[in-house]
Amino acid sequence: MSAKGDMLAGKWYNANFDSELIRERRIVKDYCLEYNNTPMKDLGTRRDILREILQNVQVEQVDILSPFMVDYGYNVFMGAGCFLNHNVYLMDGAKITFGRKCFVGPNCGFYTALHPMEFEKRNQGYEIAKPITIGDNVWFGGNVIVLPGVKIGNGAVIGAGAVVTKDIPANVLAVGNPCKVIREIQGSGKGERK
Repeated sequence: MSAKGDMLAGKWYNANFDSELIRERRIVKDYCLEYNNTPMKDLGTRRDILREILQNVQVEQVDILSPFMVDYGYNVFMGAGCFLNHNVYLMDGAKITFGRKCFVGPNCGFYTALHPMEFEKRNQGYEIAKPITIGDNVWFGGNVIVLPGVKIGNGAVIGAGAVVTKDIPANVLAVGNPCKVIREIQGSGKGERK
């Protein structure tokens, strides 16, 4: 199997020295650079470029501010009404899935890649990617980091500066490094204004 096939299958793969993956990352990062340098008022051009970056997202239904960066783009899935503030990075070696109406603050990173602890294997370029899954109506404050394999439930709020290392249930406020639940959010989904 190819390195890309191994990556998509959730197996160890060579990310740093595989020519196909290097080429794909270079292409999408050039598109990101073009997107980031296109004026905000040129919405049509920005959407056209974003379609090249995020092939599995209906870009007309989301709002992504510049600068924005991904590794591949085709592993990003995003529901309608999502908003990504400035300087969001999606390290999408595995799927990163956002539900509907997620708000992501500035300077947030979603990282799917893990490297071997043994430096010999790490120096050979190996990594494995674990998916990140986010429910509907999740809000991330600024400077949040979400680590590989994490699932976050519907309606959760992740406080600014949090490092999310483990799953977070629905309808809770979670903060800190490592991120921990501090309380339930009362009334979530009940009588909510649309």
